[in-house]
Amino acid sequence: MDRWTWTMFKTFLPDYHIEMFPLSTLWRALVVAVGGFILLKIYSMITLGVCKDKSSLNGKTVIITGGNTGIGKETAMELARRHARVILACRNQEKAKLAAIDIVSSTRNKNVEIMKLDLSSQESVRKFAEEFKRTYDRLDILINNAAVFALPERTLTVDGYEITFATNHLGHFLLTNLLLDLLKKSSPSRIINVSSESHRLGTIRFDNLNSERSYVLDTAYSHTKLANILFTRILANRLAKTGVTTYSLHPGLVCTDIFRHYFGVRKFLANLLISIYGKTAKQGAQTTVFLAVTPGIESLSGSYFSDCKVTRTSAKAMNMTIAQKLWEVSEEMTK
Repeated sequence: MDRWTWTMFKTFLPDYHIEMFPLSTLWRALVVAVGGFILLKIYSMITLGVCKDKSSLNGKTVIITGGNTGIGKETAMELARRHARVILACRNQEKAKLAAIDIVSSTRNKNVEIMKLDLSSQESVRKFAEEFKRTYDRLDILINNAAVFALPERTLTVDGYEITFATNHLGHFLLTNLLLDLLKKSSPSRIINVSSESHRLGTIRFDNLNSERSYVLDTAYSHTKLANILFTRILANRLAKTGVTTYSLHPGLVCTDIFRHYFGVRKFLANLLISIYGKTAKQGAQTTVFLAVTPGIESLSGSYFSDCKVTRTSAKAMNMTIAQKLWEVSEEMTK
């Protein structure tokens, strides 16, 4: 180590740190840490999934919830590029308009439309489904992509449910069921549920679905991502032999504004991690696109994917008894 570096160490590290950790030890630790970061980054790039199928979606109609930003927008961009009619189902209509203009400009596909959908409101979900079915005579692909993450305080929706669970699970559960007849009519068709590896930290507690006993901003999200996978598995069983297949997926750690509700050291560390290892939104959309366009995956209905291949879930996400009970409770909560 040169004299300048040594001077900096002495300036910024207390003497007792230097005594406890000899210079050579600190230097080796730094080298190992940097080397580890580089190796992990290389590994993440090597294992990055890319949709290689070039299938056209001409004549197909697609709904993408939350299609105005992040991986939802990149998914919409790619499917529009493949000539699909793309419906951006979004709460924020101003952002949706801007996204639609950008997608049309980039893909030259004018069949990109926006519709109002607030997944936290069951009335909004019902209105959306009714309007969609009045306007369109087919639905080939439903992509349940939208989600809320890490709200700092427990917040209830107009229906009286905790907003993370209401948006991420109940809203999509209700939307999917209201559109099932049209999906069956349009078969072969697909339902794609965007979940997350954070499902491994989730638990389905039927005495705390509404976070009435406890609310922790991170785990509230994880619970809903576990619910997404359980919903996919039971839905696949119910839709067997109908021509409608369903899949769940982990998009990866993606560079979006998902950590916007964090603050302080937590936000700094999260943004540091995502800046080093995070995928771009386009890279994060690859598995969703893969599931939307790739032929011959019908036998994998109910499976969980990551980087464009089937991936194992946690044991909790394979519990069909819990999946069945969650379905029944969700039916009651959505009437």
